[in-house]
Amino acid sequence: MVNCMRKYLCGSVCFLFVVIMSQSCKVQRQGGDRTIHQAMLKAMRWQEAHPIAAKAPTDWTNGAYYAGIVKAHEATGDTAFLETLKRMARRNAWKPWERFYHADDIIITYAYMYLKQQGDVGADLGPTDVIIKDHLYKPHEWRAGTEKTEKKILWWWCDALFMAPPVLAKYAKMKADNSLITEMDKYYRQTYDLLYDRNDRLFARDGRFLWTGSDADLKEQNGKKVFWSRGNGWVLAGLALTLDELPEGHPSRAFYVDLFIEMADRIKGLQHEDGLWRTSLLHPESFPHGEVSGSGFFTFALAWGINKGLLQKSDYGSSVQKAWKALLKCQQEDGKVGWVQNIGYDPKPATADSWQNFGTGAFIMAASEVSKLK
Repeated sequence: MVNCMRKYLCGSVCFLFVVIMSQSCKVQRQGGDRTIHQAMLKAMRWQEAHPIAAKAPTDWTNGAYYAGIVKAHEATGDTAFLETLKRMARRNAWKPWERFYHADDIIITYAYMYLKQQGDVGADLGPTDVIIKDHLYKPHEWRAGTEKTEKKILWWWCDALFMAPPVLAKYAKMKADNSLITEMDKYYRQTYDLLYDRNDRLFARDGRFLWTGSDADLKEQNGKKVFWSRGNGWVLAGLALTLDELPEGHPSRAFYVDLFIEMADRIKGLQHEDGLWRTSLLHPESFPHGEVSGSGFFTFALAWGINKGLLQKSDYGSSVQKAWKALLKCQQEDGKVGWVQNIGYDPKPATADSWQNFGTGAFIMAASEVSKLK
């Protein structure tokens, strides 16, 4: 009888221990999610209180930032993010910026389309439709390559692969118009053919950085090619956003999936022990500190790849977790996200107090996808 009681009590204690530990892990996991959620909210609230734009409220800097807010709302369902998007769209009267031929000026419409998808009855996609059609089809000297020698194609700089393809893919999906994907695919492959280095598995920022081996300005001090962290962050994050919209059975999808996986493997190998990436990917010694905008976009993309089953968590999970912990250290107590390289086109330094709205967007995008990891 005593032995039976002992067995019963032992079994009960073990059962209670398992239940308590299970609940504890659940609370810790939820607490971690709440921490990520709060980090996103704090970053957004700080950024909204400190507006900045390179040229206009509808420019690419804001377009990238509000793409981050879109992903935050998708991940959390928190109406605070949605209301921020609505206020922005109404302030902007649902308009893009003015250069129809420039990919930078259409990224803001990504957020407008999301609001339409969310059932915003006031959403006006008329200006979005106009600039997308003009961007793809309206004649302009920009297309003819009559600008500087590096401007030989429509999307002659790698940043454009974040600014335009996700917009075009999303609008094609909304309109069930695959002709828009056909055009997107045409211009994307032009950029790929011009700027992608198949040996290094990275993108040159633009034609000025297509290495010839003779011009000292086109290589790092260690003799390697110049590959800019944020430039490649634009590409990898843009690939994730584009693949989110590209139909599963589309004949071009395999090209984008293969490129994403190839670049993800390369980027993972360039991560530093502190969790962040340096502004110069192949010459990290030039500015030996982490940088948030490139690192944020990389973290978002790698976490997205895991969540979508394109990347193995066993291979990439520790890299993402290390990156997120490092990014979180770059957020100040008031929500400001520092260590962001200023606007540019090549590797430059950052500081704890350097910030940009697109850097905040990259941070929020990373958080949104990390919060969904299982």
